[in-house]
Amino acid sequence: MSAEYATFGLAPAMRAGGVLANGDYQVHRDFVDFIVDGRPLLFQLSDLDAVSPLASDVPPAIFTAQVRSLLLEAKAPLPGGRYVIYGCPECEDLACGAVTALIDKEGDDYIWRDFAWQTDEHADLELNGYHGIGPFRFHCAEYRSALGSLLDGGSEAPRRRVLLIGARVALLAKLAAALRTIGIGAEITDDVSGVAVDELRTYGAVAFGRGIGEEQRAAARRAFTEAGVDVAYVDGLAPIVPLLVAQIEHALDRSPVEQRRLTRLVAADGEAGVEVTSPCRVQLTAYRVDRLYRTHTHEVFDGVLEPGRHRIALDAKAVRGEAFVVARTSGGVLVEAMAR
Repeated sequence: MSAEYATFGLAPAMRAGGVLANGDYQVHRDFVDFIVDGRPLLFQLSDLDAVSPLASDVPPAIFTAQVRSLLLEAKAPLPGGRYVIYGCPECEDLACGAVTALIDKEGDDYIWRDFAWQTDEHADLELNGYHGIGPFRFHCAEYRSALGSLLDGGSEAPRRRVLLIGARVALLAKLAAALRTIGIGAEITDDVSGVAVDELRTYGAVAFGRGIGEEQRAAARRAFTEAGVDVAYVDGLAPIVPLLVAQIEHALDRSPVEQRRLTRLVAADGEAGVEVTSPCRVQLTAYRVDRLYRTHTHEVFDGVLEPGRHRIALDAKAVRGEAFVVARTSGGVLVEAMAR
């Protein structure tokens, strides 16, 4: 086994929820990802839609047990001393598949090795092993400090609530329902002055409808500033629920920009420009509103892209008139209005 050390760290990450083009819902999950040698370990495991066991929505006792397990202060959850590193974001059931690994100690060093894709209690390393991943040897102090900070309350819990401010109550009600379905709390108001300070501190984003004037926007910003709350502000592009959900998902993304998979989206001249930092599946969906204010949805691309910048042609019918493009990976989403 190599004596070289890998660096170990943690960073907030997100499994992007959303209302998909086919009408299905994808659940939003916030979790803490493992950063190995400065890069999310998840990105080294092909295009995997998964979350770590350190998810923000698990009960505190279970979260603590997961951390102590990774510190080898508790028994391995799977036979053979294997630990779940990433699991299904919808149910976390092993039957859906999970990335597992052995975690050992040699002296003071922690070692992660024998990574595998596992769907039952026993891993077949020959058939389902990740042969190019690891082993990783971590310094004890760095490893224990990173995981120990989670037990000490060193990371701020994500604020997965959104305040919706707009004039179209029916649209806001549909948007709030969609957000709640994917695991994001949402409340509707037309007057922020009536919201208690303690409640303001529970929001991670504020979404303004297009009919909200600058005076109301300024009042909302002032209320959050006076409450000492740093929130993301979203200017709704169009009265299209999936599009607004995608905008809000992007606003709630707390992962470091330099560690994101999807880093750029431009939409102009009948093309979409996309940049990704690792191989991943990218889905592009176009939304447009016609002259009768009807919404049209078009899936324009769904495929695996290699790292780098890509230009993707868009169907002219999909982006004529007032149109918008949503780019989605499992870990993030970007939205752009079609430039003319």
